Amino acid sequence: MKRMVATCVAVAIALACAPGGAGPSHEPVVGLPCEGCDAVFAGLPDSLAWSARIAPAGEPGEAMRIEGVVRDGRGRPVAGVIVYAYHTNSRGVYPRDDRYTGVAGRHGRLRAWARTHENGRYRFDTIRPGGYPESDIPQHVHMHIIEPGRCTYYIDDILFRDDPRLTDAVRLRFDFKRGGSGVADPVRDGDGTWLVTRDIVLGENISGYPK
Repeated sequence: MKRMVATCVAVAIALACAPGGAGPSHEPVVGLPCEGCDAVFAGLPDSLAWSARIAPAGEPGEAMRIEGVVRDGRGRPVAGVIVYAYHTNSRGVYPRDDRYTGVAGRHGRLRAWARTHENGRYRFDTIRPGGYPESDIPQHVHMHIIEPGRCTYYIDDILFRDDPRLTDAVRLRFDFKRGGSGVADPVRDGDGTWLVTRDIVLGENISGYPK
């Protein structure tokens, strides 16, 4: 997980989009240290909807839907914010995406972006990730925010309260409430899909966030 990585980004400006992607570029990275905050631009699509798919249909694993509302510090929904998410497969491994190398390549192929609706909503359809093999690291979904023309930063991962690896001690290591708490209570709908809510507060507990 990102907070286990001691290496910080050497520059405070995110890299431009990789070939084949477009969108915001050169947004300043805040909330350092952050390894991989530049990777959010690699492959960024030309256009984004408020709802996106991370794991393709047919990906092994239990179906999961992540949704939430992005708000500013005054509690007002914010449109046009880009939410980026990526995670492991059901075995706890980041499956390779040969189109990318370096940090972007380590994010794997289970990654996607959504741009918030006028009511601040976003949604991802995917599978429930596995925890890292042979470790005490719980299941999690990495989350980043791109505020176009403003900045980019990572927020707390989504963690699952029903995951037996998420002990009180582990939670203290990873629950910093960056962008609000990422600890979620998954519930199944009538079709067996896991439903997870992750609301986001822009800039909350992010050092260097522009006021």
